[in-house]
Amino acid sequence: MVELLAPAGNFERLETALYFGADAVYLAYKKYGLRAFADNFDLKQLAHAVKYVHEKNKKIYVTVNIFAHEEDFAEIADFMRFLEEVKPDGAIVSDLGIAALMKKYAPSVPLHLSTQANLTNKYAAREYVNFGFKRLVAARELSLDEIKKIRDYLPSDVEIEAFVHGAMCISYSGRCLLSNFLTGRNGNHGECAQSCRWEYTLKEKHRDDELPIMEDERGTYILNSKDMNMIEHLDKLIDAGVTSFKIEGRVKTSYYVASVVNSYRRALDWYYAHGKPYNPPAEIVDDLKKPSHRMYCTGFYLGDTASNECYETSKPRQTYDFAAIVLYGFEGGAVIEMRNRFKVGDELEVLSPGASHNALITVEKMEDESFSPVYDAMLVKQKLRLFTSVPLSKGDILRKKTVL
Repeated sequence: MVELLAPAGNFERLETALYFGADAVYLAYKKYGLRAFADNFDLKQLAHAVKYVHEKNKKIYVTVNIFAHEEDFAEIADFMRFLEEVKPDGAIVSDLGIAALMKKYAPSVPLHLSTQANLTNKYAAREYVNFGFKRLVAARELSLDEIKKIRDYLPSDVEIEAFVHGAMCISYSGRCLLSNFLTGRNGNHGECAQSCRWEYTLKEKHRDDELPIMEDERGTYILNSKDMNMIEHLDKLIDAGVTSFKIEGRVKTSYYVASVVNSYRRALDWYYAHGKPYNPPAEIVDDLKKPSHRMYCTGFYLGDTASNECYETSKPRQTYDFAAIVLYGFEGGAVIEMRNRFKVGDELEVLSPGASHNALITVEKMEDESFSPVYDAMLVKQKLRLFTSVPLSKGDILRKKTVL
């Protein structure tokens, strides 16, 4: 069975990912990971996360995937000893110096090769395996045919991980200096400012006015990539030998994590229940339009890269907003925690790993914690009693159609 691997930028998102069907999560300590602006985990939180995930018989991987400078090694050995003690199921590494120290200080923690290492051929793959890597995360620039050639060249116990969904970097395997050059924030140290998403113009040296690169008053987003979405091609990834489907998004919201993990869980379950031809129901595919996303593409996998860039805008879009999360159910309703405003008379849709998924609820009656009527849920994180006949469980999310 293929592993569904989800991002966990903090503990709430970790819980969300597991509740909605992830088999494993990946996360980072406060240092050494490539998402420095995610909440991330301190040592105590990380130890708790490993214990929590293992108690649910799921797996947890820790990113240690910066490209390290000399100053980064001052305390890293202590962190590796900590990993050896708490025993996550893998450490995602791109730097060979860090990998060598992991073998020394955390020998029981399996090494996973980060996509940042830009693995693009079977000969390099074999050398990484000989070095001690147990899982290889394919470079995003690979086609499915290239991944299959790598898979067939390696021992059968070596795992292949590949991204299936999320933001794409315009630079080769994420190795970008643009953010560092323009803002001083080092993308290879986890501090990327996403300068590729900015709006750019041309300026002639002796003119004061700036010239748009295309005939558009807003300028053009010449470096802006569409987001990856492979939900309609999971069978092809499996045929290529991919054993772990990775979702990007450690700085994304819990609502994003829930929506995307839920869609891919349902798609994989549909595949294993029905086999080929793989043609997931439209409801599963369309659910990925509801959380925040840019226009979609299939990356380099299918050989069609002509339409991967988005020249119109870098702004994400979504068709539904996160209205509330369910804290627990009771006879005839549920206690919920408000996240975005909604009122009596509004229609909410259920996001759930269970049978109530996509059920519609017309809000007819709400109460606050003192049992007083509430007609307009406008206090962020206010706890409310929502009365409905739709069964709701702890962790379910209620979403409201976006008003454009």
